[in-house]
Amino acid sequence: MKVKNLVAALLVCTAPVAFADSTEPAATSSAVPQTPEAWLARMTDFTKNMSAYKDPKVFVPWANAVTEPGFYWAMGNGMMDPAGWLNMMNSAANPAAMANVGQFADPDMYMKWLAASVDPNFYTALLTQLSDPGKMMRWAMAPMDPKMWSMMMNTLNPNMYMKWMMSPMDPRAMQLMMASMNPNTYMGYLGTAVNPSTYGQSWGNWMNLQPAAAPAAMPTPWAAPAAGAPAINFFDPNAWAKMMPAPAAGPQGYVFPFPMPAAPAPAPAAK
Repeated sequence: MKVKNLVAALLVCTAPVAFADSTEPAATSSAVPQTPEAWLARMTDFTKNMSAYKDPKVFVPWANAVTEPGFYWAMGNGMMDPAGWLNMMNSAANPAAMANVGQFADPDMYMKWLAASVDPNFYTALLTQLSDPGKMMRWAMAPMDPKMWSMMMNTLNPNMYMKWMMSPMDPRAMQLMMASMNPNTYMGYLGTAVNPSTYGQSWGNWMNLQPAAAPAAMPTPWAAPAAGAPAINFFDPNAWAKMMPAPAAGPQGYVFPFPMPAAPAPAPAAK
């Protein structure tokens, strides 16, 4: 009985890791943020902030990150930093932001969520995180967390207000103002809107069809006039008759433009 309990405990503990792993690039360790600051940068980037809703395998670590108290300390510090806001607005001016939203038209995304809705590992991974005693203890000890006090003391930091006063001189602010006057910004959005790959890989494969090979030329049932021959009198029945060659096969003198199958062998005569 103890062995069964141990195996069950191991399955519950390894479910989040097993479900979060994936062979897809969107769910690799290099793509999924590992720290609250990295998650905040991802969520304020309009070119990537929908990744958690497109793939259940990314949603699991995202749900774990946003239920940690450290995420909100990082978010509080980020809201007081003008650099974060400038980065967010510059990412919104990027045409890739349109592709980020347009991928919700991809049918494959909904098939992933349909598969996750019937996968017990998905629910096990979420419930294991929400019922983690360590997470509950971190919330209970949040008032004594040094990171929380660092965020609170940042409101009294004169350098923070100096950053806001100097933000109009920030190169990222200049870049944002120039993006609104750059015709390439609007052309980039237009090109993204008409690109089938914007709306998912499946739509791109369906719309960007590969040109089929040209079919082999089929023999025509009439003979072309020789070079230098006089023009054909379309009102002369004999001229039309001369255009038709001798029948090679087929009933009623019709020349089939493709090879006909061989006739079946006759049945043996009854003895």
